[in-house]
Amino acid sequence: MSRVVVTGLGLVTSVGNDLATAWEALCQGKSGVSQIAGYDDSRFRVHFGAQIKDFDPTLYMDRKEVRRNDPYEHLAIASAKQALAQSGLQITDENADDVGVYIGSGIGGLVTLHDQFRVLFEKGPDRISPFFINMMIIDGAPGIVSILTGARGPNWAAVSACATSGNTIGEAWETIRRGDAKAMIAGGAEKGITPISMGAFDNMHALSRRNDDPQGASRPFDATRDGFVMGEGSGMLILEDLAFAQARGATILAELVGYASTGDAYHVTEPSPGGTGLVRAMRRALEKANLRPDQVDYINAHGTSTQFNDRVETVAIKTCFGDYAYRLAISSTKSMTGHTLGAAGAVEGVISVMAIQTGIMPPTINLHHPDPDCDLDYIPNEARQSSVNIAMSNSMGFGGHNACLIFKRYEE
Repeated sequence: MSRVVVTGLGLVTSVGNDLATAWEALCQGKSGVSQIAGYDDSRFRVHFGAQIKDFDPTLYMDRKEVRRNDPYEHLAIASAKQALAQSGLQITDENADDVGVYIGSGIGGLVTLHDQFRVLFEKGPDRISPFFINMMIIDGAPGIVSILTGARGPNWAAVSACATSGNTIGEAWETIRRGDAKAMIAGGAEKGITPISMGAFDNMHALSRRNDDPQGASRPFDATRDGFVMGEGSGMLILEDLAFAQARGATILAELVGYASTGDAYHVTEPSPGGTGLVRAMRRALEKANLRPDQVDYINAHGTSTQFNDRVETVAIKTCFGDYAYRLAISSTKSMTGHTLGAAGAVEGVISVMAIQTGIMPPTINLHHPDPDCDLDYIPNEARQSSVNIAMSNSMGFGGHNACLIFKRYEE
């Protein structure tokens, strides 16, 4: 099996529209949550979210492509092009067949779906956009990214709710390891702050209703947490076969050494008791990486700020890591970015690689009243500097999906 390395990163989130800006904000503990803009929320109970701000898609595609693609695809294109630029990978006729694209989304083109239903009801079926289907479907993102970059290798979209892009990155790793590609553009994108999604998640009692303190609303592992904050964003990684990356003189940011995916077979929204599915994912990822639990330095937790998730994830980490769990550094960056749903695994995968690169572990902000049931080291409120050799990123999704990625500092 080939070794697989990370050579490029792309990031668009509510705290910054590029990797450098977003990373600086995360290290400073800045929240990307604000009052919702873009639609009238007067009839809604929740009036805030972690929205993308001042994003210009024409920096990454022409205006015709902007009109023909949903905003979630705009984010995927932007982060993919950012990652390619950092990697220095030039996709040419000679190598295009060996470069693939795996990009997922939990919901896909929800903005277009909302807009086109309005067109249907107000103007009739003849006025529905001929681009509607390609703008709505989840495989539209890897499709358009491959078209705009010329990548002709394996092309696929995953959908596993909030574990989606943990799966796309992991499956891209497996694709390179078994020799079906030399390089992969892998990640996820989500643009889900729309009236129907906000209303639906709120009716499930999943969202925080802390309208008087939006920036303090996402508070993973805090005893006063009352739900997650909807976020938007995209994360992308360039993964390469080690020999392929070395041959072209690429700068290697980290090595992806472990991945596992499991199902709870328990409940559509609640994680299994004790987080048994996540425990199996973490253990399998460690086994595939040939690592002991006590070799992990940092975990970027799923950490949604919901009662069930944070308590269950804490138990799962204790089960997997034993006494060492209390010496692990763990944080939930959803406290700043909100929950980017299908993009979360990729956004947090990028953050995990940056922790290895910089020796900075971003904090869990708004953690002022620790839940006695969540008694691990969640790096409260301020970033921490420490050498990170091995970082784990956890993702959990409705339907009982679990994904775990393990990144390692690259060594010859």
